[in-house]
Amino acid sequence: MNEKKVLFTIFGATGDLAQRKLYPSLFRLYRKGDLVESFAVIGTARRPWSDEVYRNIVKETIVGLNPTPEEAEAFSSHFYYQSHDVQDTEHYDTLKKLSDELDQKYQLEGNRLFYLAMSPNFFGTIVAHLKSQGMLDVTGYHRVIIEKPFGTDYETARQLNEEIATVFEEEDIYRIDHYLGKEMIQNISAIRFANSIFESLWSNRFIDNVQINIAEDLGVEERGGYYDKSGALKDMVQNHILQVLALLAMEPPVAFSEKEIRSEKIKALEAVRVYTPEEVAKNFIRGQYSAGKFDGEAITGYKEELNVDSDSKTETFVAGKFVIDNFRWSGVPFYVRTGKRLTEKGTRINIVFKQVPVNVFKSSVGATCEQKLSPNVLTIYIQPTEGFSLSLNGKEVGPGFTMLPLSLDHRNSAEVISNTPEAYEKLMLDALNGDGTNFTHWDEVAQSWRIVDVIRQAWDQDSSDVPQYPARTMGPKEAYDLLAKDGFEWIWTPDEWYRERNLLD
Repeated sequence: MNEKKVLFTIFGATGDLAQRKLYPSLFRLYRKGDLVESFAVIGTARRPWSDEVYRNIVKETIVGLNPTPEEAEAFSSHFYYQSHDVQDTEHYDTLKKLSDELDQKYQLEGNRLFYLAMSPNFFGTIVAHLKSQGMLDVTGYHRVIIEKPFGTDYETARQLNEEIATVFEEEDIYRIDHYLGKEMIQNISAIRFANSIFESLWSNRFIDNVQINIAEDLGVEERGGYYDKSGALKDMVQNHILQVLALLAMEPPVAFSEKEIRSEKIKALEAVRVYTPEEVAKNFIRGQYSAGKFDGEAITGYKEELNVDSDSKTETFVAGKFVIDNFRWSGVPFYVRTGKRLTEKGTRINIVFKQVPVNVFKSSVGATCEQKLSPNVLTIYIQPTEGFSLSLNGKEVGPGFTMLPLSLDHRNSAEVISNTPEAYEKLMLDALNGDGTNFTHWDEVAQSWRIVDVIRQAWDQDSSDVPQYPARTMGPKEAYDLLAKDGFEWIWTPDEWYRERNLLD
């Protein structure tokens, strides 16, 4: 058992993120022995809660993890609440007093982890007060975890980073992207670097294209007001998708360490071509879901959602092609696709390998027509299932040489998935251990914004209508045309989904 000694201070402690993700993740760490007796949590927000109210809320958030009454009581006893106005200097004095008291009570050795689970507008104010009011004037480590969005473009992100960097060193700033805590995202490196069969083929010599898909079946729900100011490009592409792309495209690190992995990810992102407005028009398309029907249920269109402008041009779907200007990936398109109200919820990566130089089976004996070979595809399933598959071509049983696509498939069992640490649990433990491997460095954030800003600016200058797609389909026709003009097609299609569920005739 490697117990961590730490004081957590959570700004935004009454919010949805804290209740859905942070408290259950802390409880899992408590149950596993990473947190035992020498830890405490201060929750701060504007609501006038007492410690008792706060602890009852914490206990409610972990009901689904089936704690015993004694377990829940012991865990929640480490939680303390302070009503707090982040702009009021006196409140930080009170917070410092409570922090120092808990440091002594639980013997925390001055280790402090601050979690900013609220609007980025307040990040600079919070960290400035932490320093000015002496919250960091204790021995031990002082780290800060920051939620996305980290800025709304490169300039706002730079300003925000400068504010935080005046208080915390870069190695103590943990910009969280929960995708990097997912089991199969972390498995990308294992699949690549632990298997010669793949790493030896991982280049433009053998790969035709790469496809990154993040699909959501739900709409914007109660987030309409926030989403209408953000859109799919900033909400998904700037962070999640470009982080996945960096892991897929980076060169093998000298060692599997935070420093070396980060260095290679930054190099990969810097090699992604920053488009001109004309190139954006050729390589990126957007879409917006309209009313539709699925399984007999009528579905509202985006513009009819609560708190969404009826004339909104905010995209709920993005499909595009990134190109990477280096020797390994020259000529290989990296296609990305993400959106809301798509056919199903799921995240998968398809590595599409080149066809054999000559198809000797195209007119083989017994074939009724000219045979085309299906591409070999390595698919990495991120969610909701976890695993990977490799598609091959084999001979159909019987006379002649009719070719048949086959699949070598592995999926983690439901039991394995249920016992897999949740992404926030993993990342919070990494922060406690001082391991920033699965967090984003400022250089990564900055380059991601440079890449995305030109796309956003080009779209903002485009007065044409945003292409529509019926809810619960896989996006507008333009997304399919994007690949078709390069001679490719999306590997994950609506027909595939329906066939898997026996819903097609």
